[in-house]
Amino acid sequence: MSLIRKQIKTRIQDQQIFKGAQDLGFSALQARIIAGRANGKGGYNLENVLFPALKNLHHPELLQDSGRAADYIVEAIREGKRIGILTDYDVDGICSHVVVYESLKHFAVSEDSLISLIGHRMNDGYGISASLVDKILALDKLPELIITADCGSSDELQISRLKESGIAVIVTDHHTIPVEGVPVSALSTINPSRNDCLYPDKFISGCMVSWLLMCLVRSRLIGHGILAEDTAKLGGLLDFVGLSTVADAVTFTSPTNRAVANGGLQVINQLAKPPWFVLAKQLGKNERNPFTVEDLAFQIAPRINARSRMADPYAALNFFMASDAHQAGEHLQRLEKNNEERKITERNMVKIARQKAKKLHESQHSSLVISDSNFHAGVQGIVASRLVDSFGKPTVVLSPMLEGDILSGSARTIQAVHLLKVLQKINERYPDLFLSFGGHSGAAGLKIKKEDFAVFCTAFEKAVQEEIQNRKLEPIVLTDGDLEVELLNLETLSELQKLEPYGREFEEPAFAGVFTVTKTRIVGAVPVHLALKLEKEGRKFQGIWFNAMENPGDSQAINEGTTVRCVYKLKLNTFRGQRNLQLLVEYAEPE
Repeated sequence: MSLIRKQIKTRIQDQQIFKGAQDLGFSALQARIIAGRANGKGGYNLENVLFPALKNLHHPELLQDSGRAADYIVEAIREGKRIGILTDYDVDGICSHVVVYESLKHFAVSEDSLISLIGHRMNDGYGISASLVDKILALDKLPELIITADCGSSDELQISRLKESGIAVIVTDHHTIPVEGVPVSALSTINPSRNDCLYPDKFISGCMVSWLLMCLVRSRLIGHGILAEDTAKLGGLLDFVGLSTVADAVTFTSPTNRAVANGGLQVINQLAKPPWFVLAKQLGKNERNPFTVEDLAFQIAPRINARSRMADPYAALNFFMASDAHQAGEHLQRLEKNNEERKITERNMVKIARQKAKKLHESQHSSLVISDSNFHAGVQGIVASRLVDSFGKPTVVLSPMLEGDILSGSARTIQAVHLLKVLQKINERYPDLFLSFGGHSGAAGLKIKKEDFAVFCTAFEKAVQEEIQNRKLEPIVLTDGDLEVELLNLETLSELQKLEPYGREFEEPAFAGVFTVTKTRIVGAVPVHLALKLEKEGRKFQGIWFNAMENPGDSQAINEGTTVRCVYKLKLNTFRGQRNLQLLVEYAEPE
C-alpha cells in the first residue's frame, strides 16, 4: 500500500509564553519548544508547569464529595466491613486498584476484608457492567462497600442494583460526567470533571483521583485516633500514580500531572519493589540508564495493557502486587507472552483495517468506521489510533462480541473533534442506537447491534462533518520547525531533556529537515523498519524509522540517493560503550 502523504506543519508559538520562558532562564531553543505547546490556553501558569513540585499538589478536599466519602470509608474500616475494589482493566484501572488496595492494607485493613473486582474486557466490557454486577451479586460473601476507581460515573443503572442489594458504592473516576449527571445511587462521586468540583486540575488520571481520596482517608483516620500520627504518607504509591498518568494520556501541561510523573519515576528507579526490579532486569535498566517517561509509555504500559487485551486482567494486578522477585518474574513472563500475542493480532488487524480505511479515505469520508468479523476487541483501540495517525480522521473500530449479534467499538479522534460530544449528538438523534457508550474528548467506547452498523456509520459521519464544518481532513504531523545542523548534537539533546516530562499536549520535540539518504537497510524481527544513513551540509547522521513499511516486502517510501524531507526526534544511541546521536524518523517523504 502506498504511503499516505502527511502535511508537515510547524507549531504556532505563543510569543508571550516564549518571552516568559526566557525570563525564567530557559534558552531560546527551550523557549521555542515551550511556546509551541501553549495551545492558546488561558491561565497557562508557566512557572508551575516548568518547575512542577509535589509540595504544590492541591488538597484532596477540593474534590467535591471527597470529605463525605472519606468519612464513610473511615467508618467502614472502624466497623470491619468487607470492602470491594472495582476498577477498570487498563493501566489506569490496574494502578488505581493497587493504590486503593495497598492504602487500605496500610491502614491496617485485613486482606480477608478486601475483595478485588475487575471486569473482563471482552466478556464484561468497560465499567460497572451488568455482567460484572451479576458476578458480584453471586459471591458467597457480598461486599458491604464498593470503592470504584477509573470508572462508575456513567453506571447509575448498575449502581442502583448494587444499592438495592445493600451495597454502598463510592465512585472515584475522571471520565466525563454524562448529561444526566452523576449516578444518584452512589454514596459519593468524586470526579474532577464534575461542574461543581473545585479541584483546579481537571485532567488527572483515575488513579490520581483514588490516591487523593486515600490521602484524605489517612488524614481522617489519624484525626480519629485510629492511626498513629506518624503513620507514613502515601508517597510510596506515586509509582503507580505516575505510570497511570503517563499511560492514560492525560494532559502534561498540568503541573499536577508533571509532578506526579516525576515523583513516580523517583519511586520506580529505586527498584525497591519486585515489579520494578524484574522489569529493570528485563529492559536493561539501572542507575546509569534509569526508567524514563518514554519507558513508562512504550515499554511498561503496553505490557500491562496486553494482559487485559488478550486474557483476564488479574495477572497484571498480581504482577504489581507480587511479594518477591521470583513471583513477579513468573507474572512478567505471562505478560510478555500476552504482549507478543497482542503484537501479532494487532499487525493482522491493522493490515485489514488499513485496506478498508483507504477505500473510505479515497471516497472523501471525513470519518472512518471499520468492522470485520475476525477483529479482536482487545486491540481495537490501538488499531483505531494507528488509523487516526495515518489518515488524520476520527476513527471507530468495531469487533463482534461473544453474544454474536453485538459489536463493541473503540473510537479515537483528532484534536478538532470531541468524541463524546459526537456520540452524545448521535444518541440524541437515535435514542435506541447505542446499547452503551462513554468516554471523553479523545477516546470512547460503544456497543451497538450488528444490524445497526450502517445506521451508525451514517450517523457518525454526519456528526463529524458538523463538528469540522465540512472542512477537508488530512493527516498532519506537527513539528518545532527546522534545527540548524550545528545543533544536531548530544548537547542539544541534553538541553531538550531538561524540559521533561513530555506527554500529551506537551509532546516531545520533533523537528523538520531536508536530508540526503546515503544508505538504507531493512531491520527488525518483523522486517518493516529502516536503518538509515543521512547527510546534511556535509555532516552524516545515523537514523532509524520504525514501521517505515506497513508490511514485510512492501516497497520503501524512501531510497538511497534521494533527498527527503524528514520529521525526526533526537535520541541517544548507546552501543559498545559509545554514546552517539541518533535521529528517530517519525515521517519522511521525497522532496
